[in-house]
Amino acid sequence: MFKQSLQQKLLQKLSPQQIQLMKLLQIPTMELEVRIKEELEANPALEEGAEEDVWDELDNETAEATEEKESLEEFDFNEYLDDDTPDYRLSARNHGADEEDRSVPYSGGVTFFEMLRDQLGLLDIPLDLREMAEHLIGNLDDAGYLRRDLDSIVNDLAFTEGIVVERSVLEEALTIVQRLDPAGIGARDLRECLQLQLQRKFNAVQPQRHQLARKLSQRIALEILEFHFEAFSKRHFDRIQKRMDMDEEALKEALDEITLLNPKPGNSGSESNRGTAIHVVPDFLLSIEDNEMRLTLNQRNAPDLRISPMYKEMMQTYASGAKQNSQQKDALAFVKQKVDSAKWFVDAVRQRQHTLTITMQSIIDHQQAYFLSGDETDLRPMILKDIADVIDMDISTVSRVANSKYIQTPYGTFLLKSFFSESMTTETGEEVSSREVKKILEEAIAAEDKRKPLADEKLGKILNEKGYNIARRTVAKYREQLGIPVARLRKELS
Repeated sequence: MFKQSLQQKLLQKLSPQQIQLMKLLQIPTMELEVRIKEELEANPALEEGAEEDVWDELDNETAEATEEKESLEEFDFNEYLDDDTPDYRLSARNHGADEEDRSVPYSGGVTFFEMLRDQLGLLDIPLDLREMAEHLIGNLDDAGYLRRDLDSIVNDLAFTEGIVVERSVLEEALTIVQRLDPAGIGARDLRECLQLQLQRKFNAVQPQRHQLARKLSQRIALEILEFHFEAFSKRHFDRIQKRMDMDEEALKEALDEITLLNPKPGNSGSESNRGTAIHVVPDFLLSIEDNEMRLTLNQRNAPDLRISPMYKEMMQTYASGAKQNSQQKDALAFVKQKVDSAKWFVDAVRQRQHTLTITMQSIIDHQQAYFLSGDETDLRPMILKDIADVIDMDISTVSRVANSKYIQTPYGTFLLKSFFSESMTTETGEEVSSREVKKILEEAIAAEDKRKPLADEKLGKILNEKGYNIARRTVAKYREQLGIPVARLRKELS
């Protein structure tokens, strides 16, 4: 049954301009450049360059303005609005069969799996083994491991491809794959991966006098991987030394040989290395002279944009016209829409610059001691609300500014998010940043005896002695955030 009723609601709706500003505020410098280029291409009323006071000049009815008006009236908007471009050029397939394609294709390079197949093509092996080896290469993961069981692959070939193959044939094909470069490819677990690499090194070393010692170390390392891998993975080095009846120096040299191996050989391919280098463009630049800090926006972050004077004048001219036909009204609507869009975009970019500047300046003021010294222990506790209260803006605005933004300082380039941290209270009642505690924890671990690494409980006692009231579980939490393994895995032979 339908009912009619009157309701009064208070809703908050964002205008298109506010949405545009929020999107611009969140993106980093490099994305801003792309966004500006897109807007310049889409809107002819937007130009690069310093703004001129055209609006003030147009308010004065002078003889010069009248002459410009007369000249602009001769401008044919139909030439701009009614494009003679054929419809077929506006479709997805916008070129004829006889038209030359001058586009330059991008080079994709050689993938890691293509590189393995190319190596396979150089081997003199039977066709059936080559096909099985190619199938196994297709089953490797990004690290170069064969995670699937051979029996499962046999069943897949039988049910999906209709190919009946014996497991022994796949094992022979896998042996061929494991001969490819880099060493360790095709291993089914970490142990086999390390063994494949070490065995190839052992076979490659010539039995010369000056290399006999290394060959002995490699043989011992192979025995460790073969018979004592569990103890090795848990770093029970004393147990290995006792079982193999060797001195500590021989064990250390053997472990050094294992340490040089690559646990993820697939990541050494050209395809994997293409994305490892990350180029960071800082949004802010901070310089310090005579203890005076100077903050500037990256010039790529503050481009000069303006509304086209020609479009402003056209809009003023047609708006002040006495009578307008339908074509002139359409022309005026077109020009006004483009000018308004350009004005909104310019205002959004300026507002972005202003918000970025005052937010970053507040962060610098709050962390003044740190930015003057560069010492992480000088970082004060700071959350998003602290900065939002100072600049009188919403927390979400500060979050958008801190997102994916970097500042270049004399001590390095840092992500803005790294300056925000929770607070802790010391025994004296002083509030300190959790970053300060993490720094001291990191220094304590770096100075520990690697023969007997400090457990989380002992690390907690060290911090308590320094006045930081911190529990063992909090120590474990901070240690994991720093990417430091547990004490057992930090054990080394000096």
